[in-house]
Amino acid sequence: MPGLLVDFRPFQGNKDFKLLFTGQFVSLLGSNLTTVAIPYQIYLDTHSSLWVGIASLIQLPLLIIGSLWGGAVGDRVNRRLLLSVTSLGLGALSVLLGINAQSHNKHIALLIILAALSAGLAGFLGPLRSAVIPTIVPPEQLIAANSLFQLTFQTGFLAGPALAGVLIAAVGVPSCYLIDACTFALLSLSAYFLSPLPPVSSPGERAILKSIRDGFSYVRKSKIIQGVYLVDLNAMIFGMPRALFPAFALSIYHAGPRALGLLYSAPAIGGVLISLISGWVDNIHRQGRFVVLSVIAWGVAITLFGVVHVLWLGVFFLAFAGGADALSAIFRNTILQSTLPDEYRSRIASIQIAVVTGGPRIGDMESGVVAGLISTEFSVVSGGIACVLGALVLIKALPTFWQQEKLTLSEPE
Repeated sequence: MPGLLVDFRPFQGNKDFKLLFTGQFVSLLGSNLTTVAIPYQIYLDTHSSLWVGIASLIQLPLLIIGSLWGGAVGDRVNRRLLLSVTSLGLGALSVLLGINAQSHNKHIALLIILAALSAGLAGFLGPLRSAVIPTIVPPEQLIAANSLFQLTFQTGFLAGPALAGVLIAAVGVPSCYLIDACTFALLSLSAYFLSPLPPVSSPGERAILKSIRDGFSYVRKSKIIQGVYLVDLNAMIFGMPRALFPAFALSIYHAGPRALGLLYSAPAIGGVLISLISGWVDNIHRQGRFVVLSVIAWGVAITLFGVVHVLWLGVFFLAFAGGADALSAIFRNTILQSTLPDEYRSRIASIQIAVVTGGPRIGDMESGVVAGLISTEFSVVSGGIACVLGALVLIKALPTFWQQEKLTLSEPE
């Protein structure tokens, strides 16, 4: 069904795309094992969604610093080398998480510290991977490449948490961390065999901090980029209830680790379906409008998830939300990557990674605080409603983002 199914042209004769895609897919499977294992461990030890949110928020500063640093460094050194070495570092941290989980004297403080360090290194790695994509595919295949990588993300989010639930129930938490370490080793190997990715700016230029400031200056001049970031932050801060999944699985649904894995996987069910039939998105010109409408659909679905107390209905609404988010992500990534100057790609990608991964951590804290003060269900419902209202406010505040016929970032606005 040409024009409907995802476009596989980037795979044709492109060794680098195949290597990056394969390494990304495998590592995402492993990373999502850890994504479930860490909050599960914390909730079991503390019986508090607030502590799950606090642990996630502690990761935020290192994640942002790592992302900004990775974006600046990635513009001035060999990206292939950085991808390979950073992946090995993440694997080593996963090994330490597994050793701590296996120990008879588990230390929650050590768990939180290692999780924060992993977040920082993952933040460093993210802009490198994002900036590589436009350099290994031709411009006319950029939407197809982003759709395929979105399919990779969503498949990892689907299979990883589901597998984590099974592994935790059958073998224990340490197995999740150790498998994650192995997948990072495979990502490092795939990065090693990429074609050379030379720096796009000279190491002798002004300091890295100056380079980071230049990236923020570019963002300040572009209403379009600001729209991309603010719309996503609105959805993730108010409408991302993942810190409450352990409470839903164990206290509301009265189920076990398998149900927890299912909740974490549920958004990816819709994400995979949307990514598979994303061939039509190349014909959409008002991409900003579709981003905002997708966020509104996300907020409505999250609200309904908080209302129902039946597991299969909760999974359905989370899957619907995940489909809306995948559609938004395809457009957001394409908007940011399509015509940015190559010397800014890593730096803008670093800010994007900070937004995409930092927003949910602020959301974890927000939802944990509201759940602790009022109730778990109220936290989800109020967050979903706030997400919808926030999107409507942004339509009014950012008319350029909403109304522009075709978005372009060739020049800051």
